[in-house]
Amino acid sequence: MQSDGSLINQLLIAMPGMLDPNFSTTVTLICEHNDEGALGIVINRPTTLKLGGLFEQLSVDDPDPGAALSPVLSGGPVGTERGFVLHGPEQSYENTLAVSQDIRLTLSRDIIDAMATGAGPAQSLIALGYAGWEAGQLEEEMLANSWLSVPATPEIVFDTPFADRWDSAARTLGIDIACMSPDAGHA
Repeated sequence: MQSDGSLINQLLIAMPGMLDPNFSTTVTLICEHNDEGALGIVINRPTTLKLGGLFEQLSVDDPDPGAALSPVLSGGPVGTERGFVLHGPEQSYENTLAVSQDIRLTLSRDIIDAMATGAGPAQSLIALGYAGWEAGQLEEEMLANSWLSVPATPEIVFDTPFADRWDSAARTLGIDIACMSPDAGHA
């Protein structure tokens, strides 16, 4: 957590007792967090959809075959018709937000067009939808022990296999999350 209380560039690791099926065993990268609320992208829920399917829906001609095989993630239960791309900082696009020095979030079509031609970012993660919290909601969930929070790293966001991200993110705290009790408590 940043000194101002912001959770930007933090990975939220769902605690074992998380009952909401949208977030059970998820890892969510917080991209925006301010007095109005928070926005995050779930980074470990691949769908059966591949980027080629999005290219098709967007009428992209002759897409790069390698890019077309990239998985599309379920980024969260809000705005599931909207696409979000997490990527490295080497390129800039029309509607890009700096999450950290190493991670950007782009919401504009130009990045998809660049990816279709093979000229997209070297590291990327494509998601449909996002996780959203109203003002104060995420802070309440943190106090209720719904989430663990760790600083995001490009390795976990881009390189760790999807199935390993929940455990790998928790291990950065020295925790084997599979051994944790699903019951929250306060001393």
